[in-house]
Amino acid sequence: MHDDSVSPLPSDPRFAGLRRRGFLAATGAASLGALSLAGCGGSGDGGDPKGGGTPQRGGRLRAAFAGGGAGETLDPHRANLFADAARAKALFDKLADYGPDLAARPRLAERWEPNRTLDRWRVTLREAAFHDGRPVTAQDVLHSYRRIADPREAFRAKASLEPIDLEASRATGRRSVEFVLKRPTAEFPNVLAAFGAYIVPAHADDFDRDPVGSGPFRFVSFAPGRSAVFRRYDGHWDGAPYLDEIEFVVANEESARVNALLGGQVEYAHELNPTTARAHEGRGQIDIVRLRNSAMQAFCMKTDRPPFDDVRVRRAFFLIADRKELVDAALAGAGETGNDLFGKGYEYYADGLPQREQDLEQARFLLRQAGAEDLRVTLDTSAVAAGFTEAASVFRDQAKRAGVTVDVRMGSKDSYWSDILDGGTLCCYRSGAMPIEAHISQRLLTDSTTNATHWRHRDFDALYRQAQSTRDTKERAAVYERMQRRLYAEGGFLVWGFADWIIGTARTVRGVEANAPANTLDWARFDKVWLA
Repeated sequence: MHDDSVSPLPSDPRFAGLRRRGFLAATGAASLGALSLAGCGGSGDGGDPKGGGTPQRGGRLRAAFAGGGAGETLDPHRANLFADAARAKALFDKLADYGPDLAARPRLAERWEPNRTLDRWRVTLREAAFHDGRPVTAQDVLHSYRRIADPREAFRAKASLEPIDLEASRATGRRSVEFVLKRPTAEFPNVLAAFGAYIVPAHADDFDRDPVGSGPFRFVSFAPGRSAVFRRYDGHWDGAPYLDEIEFVVANEESARVNALLGGQVEYAHELNPTTARAHEGRGQIDIVRLRNSAMQAFCMKTDRPPFDDVRVRRAFFLIADRKELVDAALAGAGETGNDLFGKGYEYYADGLPQREQDLEQARFLLRQAGAEDLRVTLDTSAVAAGFTEAASVFRDQAKRAGVTVDVRMGSKDSYWSDILDGGTLCCYRSGAMPIEAHISQRLLTDSTTNATHWRHRDFDALYRQAQSTRDTKERAAVYERMQRRLYAEGGFLVWGFADWIIGTARTVRGVEANAPANTLDWARFDKVWLA
């Protein structure tokens, strides 16, 4: 319900400095929504952010995120940025969500059961209600998934829902849905937990002025690119939040989020850089929460255009990178080296492949073979994410030693992620925690809506479908390893590292989960946070 009595902008005089310095300006963007993270961490002074005694009710927590400018929306199916995802999970629920181990955990779905051939799954909903009092029903679920799958739209979860035959799927009761699949799918619960697969009321059509969900908070106000205020929903199926209200404040610059946290203008600052964390860790003024080795850091090569349509050039670039130098310089050592594959440490990760090392002589040989001895490329980057500009500078110098000239081009923080999806040839990229099969479905299939490397191979698509349809876990793992070996040999992602993800909180904040990859269930879980 909209409440006109609540200003859409911070009215507290302590925010005046934020407004004057432009910390709430609608500039910049966070990252492509699929950006999720894994690992564990703790507070900077050795304390446990999860502790703090008995939870207390009341108060408003102000959380600072980088935003997406005036074009922001509360439509949960359009969520792309971390701020979008945090707001969406406060207002809405999914049928399932990912736990810290990246396994699907029930949410609005009370349980799920496959048939013997894995091509039909029955999902039973728990008793839950939307903010307007209507029960969440099977019809709402089907409406939500059909909306996401609309061929006229490019909703993020569309690729993940592709295995479902939504025309044949049906409600078998008020709280029961039978999903008919296009092919046997052993990991169907991952589909239910897919990023952006939120359940909305069947009649919903105005998400920015009066959004109605079934999440732990109810809508109060929204000013795109500036702030959003939500109030506790006492009727939430998982229990009412401890907080009275949560306010999402947009502060695009990392320095703005830090200064607001230090100045008491916010109590939660999302995405701090390693240098900031090191400066404040253990000082007692704020708490630092580290989610270890969380965000995949990469350079993304467009495989459908010169020079990277030649696999020899891609292989040369794999060998140009000194991954340790990139981690040390771009991430201030707060991470670990990558091996050109997503999902280090996750189920099905091909950890048996040899760790790539820099080999400039072999890189030059491959470039000569490709007729690209004097190659000149443009590397797109932006201050849109911590370490991007530093990584671009380091890689430029590494490439120079292989005879490659890299021109670094700075992009707009407002439009970087949309610009690099189809434009350019080489760019800085990052991603985070999701199951490896979800990463493949969203980013590496011919019809994936966020296929930034333009990796499009029908035989690769067929292997993905084979893996999905394989009941035996070991046999399925073997198919995923085959796919990863191909990506390792000729893919478009040069994955050089995995970064720690860093959050800052006021000392009064309790209940922040440290073992919570971003965009998984317990990340930005503000319904479980309280103020001491």
